[in-house]
Amino acid sequence: MKFTKEDLNLETGINKEWLITNGIGGFSSSTIIGANTRKYHGLLIAPLNPPANRYLILSKLDESIEIRGKKYDLYTNICESYISHGYKYQEAFEKDNYPTFKYKVAGVEIEKSICMEYNENTVGVYYKIKNGRYKAKLTLAPIVNFRDFHTMNTGHSFHIRQQVNDTKVKLVIDDKSQTPVYMNLSEGAYIPHENDTFHKMFYVEEEKRGFYPEENHAVPGVYEIEIKANEEKEISFVCSLEENIDEKDVKFLMQKETERIDNEIQKSGLLSEKDKKTKKELNQEELIKTYLKAIDNFIVYRPNFRLHTIIAGYPWFLDWGRDTLIAFEGLLLVTKKFDIAREVLLTMVRDMKYGLVPNGYSGYDNRPLYNSVDASLLLFEQVQKYLEYTRDYRFVKEKIYPKLEDIIKNYVEGNNVDGNNIYLDRDGLIVSGTDDTQNTWMDAKVGNMPVTPRNGKAVEINAMWYNANMIMANLTLRIGDLLQIKKYKDLAKKCKQAFETKFYNVETKCLYDVLGDEKIRPNQLFALSLTYPVIDVDSEIAKNIIHVVEKKLLNNYGLKTLAKGEENYVEIYEGDSFKRDKSYHQGITWPWLLGLYYNALINMKDKAKEEEKEVLENKIEKFVEKTNKTFKKEINENGCIGSISELYDSAKPQLPKGAVAQAWSVAEIFRIIMHKKN
Repeated sequence: MKFTKEDLNLETGINKEWLITNGIGGFSSSTIIGANTRKYHGLLIAPLNPPANRYLILSKLDESIEIRGKKYDLYTNICESYISHGYKYQEAFEKDNYPTFKYKVAGVEIEKSICMEYNENTVGVYYKIKNGRYKAKLTLAPIVNFRDFHTMNTGHSFHIRQQVNDTKVKLVIDDKSQTPVYMNLSEGAYIPHENDTFHKMFYVEEEKRGFYPEENHAVPGVYEIEIKANEEKEISFVCSLEENIDEKDVKFLMQKETERIDNEIQKSGLLSEKDKKTKKELNQEELIKTYLKAIDNFIVYRPNFRLHTIIAGYPWFLDWGRDTLIAFEGLLLVTKKFDIAREVLLTMVRDMKYGLVPNGYSGYDNRPLYNSVDASLLLFEQVQKYLEYTRDYRFVKEKIYPKLEDIIKNYVEGNNVDGNNIYLDRDGLIVSGTDDTQNTWMDAKVGNMPVTPRNGKAVEINAMWYNANMIMANLTLRIGDLLQIKKYKDLAKKCKQAFETKFYNVETKCLYDVLGDEKIRPNQLFALSLTYPVIDVDSEIAKNIIHVVEKKLLNNYGLKTLAKGEENYVEIYEGDSFKRDKSYHQGITWPWLLGLYYNALINMKDKAKEEEKEVLENKIEKFVEKTNKTFKKEINENGCIGSISELYDSAKPQLPKGAVAQAWSVAEIFRIIMHKKN
């Protein structure tokens, strides 16, 4: 993932981003030319209550170099009426385990790398400088802030108290004495500034998203480093919420992080041990490594739980139950992270309430949120997958099985926690939601108005309900009360009978999205893609569903959330929050949905007769190959370099949109491209 000078112009540079993380919800992110285009960009975004309550601490570290009386600014900043052009001196950008920027100016070569310390709110910046024939002076200007990363300090005047000890500086910003910020440089001199404000940094992406785009930052001072003629020098800068930063060696942090990531890659067992590999095999292994590094970003530790969890996406999402469970197999099972998988399952059931798995936690007080009917049902499928990979029935019996029993019991009896209105109807189908409640994955609202009202009997919820009861019947046979098996089988049987009778739409030759709603959406694939498909996968109905999905929803980047031609169809994700929410599930393409399509084809192949099996095998191979090719380019060249975005426009050129790095996108695409290994 290397970009050369031809790529590092302003237009291209501000549209490609990078991201590194610290394993507790913190991150560092910007563009490949170092210009911050989002309020979420910064070198240190630190969770004050990991992984939540994230604050922008260090926005940037801007470099200038003075040679023979002439000053060259290496930074790129955007203001409404002015843009600094440091990118013109940039020779390369490279993203491997961490981002590296290379500059060349007036005979001086400067290499800058950024690394976070794992499990700490610390960022390090490492410089390698090769000077030319004249002495030079390097100036580093830390640009700091102290605000919730969802907000902005527009028009703000900062109050900063500094305590300086040589190059180590303690900052108390806006009287936040309980959370001081520390900075240190390995050499040079620090010159404190008073009332120095960076006014009106302009965030291009925030303007596109309909938000006010300008804010102020503080410049508490600058570091100056003298460099002799022809001297080669290494310099380290550290910014942290930890006081012992003078003990931190950035070069060692980089080495330690590289060793940690390499160890994770080796533990996955996904790289071939062959002595001789073809060029194609080597290229594919490099791609696998890239995915494994992307996966690592989403796995974080919740100290107050003493358990791991999954961040749904960067820059703005926290851990969501639904997203975690959809991403679970690709992130944790394919990669053999079975210990973490157990912890994540425990996280899912830790705060269950009346059979509801939390769909998330508040970013401010860690309060569990229960706005989901599907998170609890998704749990069954991922427990089944966990057992297929590990055969760890003891763990499931002791820690998870009672929770699964509780889910079934509460869905049968009915549950109205947080207005979810979940109950089992007389026909054996699950009803959920109200006119005002959005509790499926298509949950966008504009004010109090659901954009995609799906209350009633939703297709995927009932497919998951059937699957859950079938899993429970078989699991109970092995580890539960045998007298309960009939109950689960009867619930499944009644659901299947009603589903087959009521959900198939003869006119459209596919399934209703919600009973009474004829819109063609991808949710119907759940009926074919789970461990126990509620629609027989060797039936004519199954073939019809796949045909409609392929014709109306499938594209190279995912599945559209609504077929073109349907009322309120939108194919470009853009504009303010109102416009974006109105389009979110109304035709925009989501990569994670490819996992449902892939599973459906696998299930159909496994049940097919010999002549049909070969046709389906060829179809799957071509699909995997096309998906591999499409997302190899995406993960290496577009959007957030080294990850996959939340969604894509459905109109060409199908640009990446939404969260720049999304867990279920990465997980499901990775699971597909690992088809042969799986």
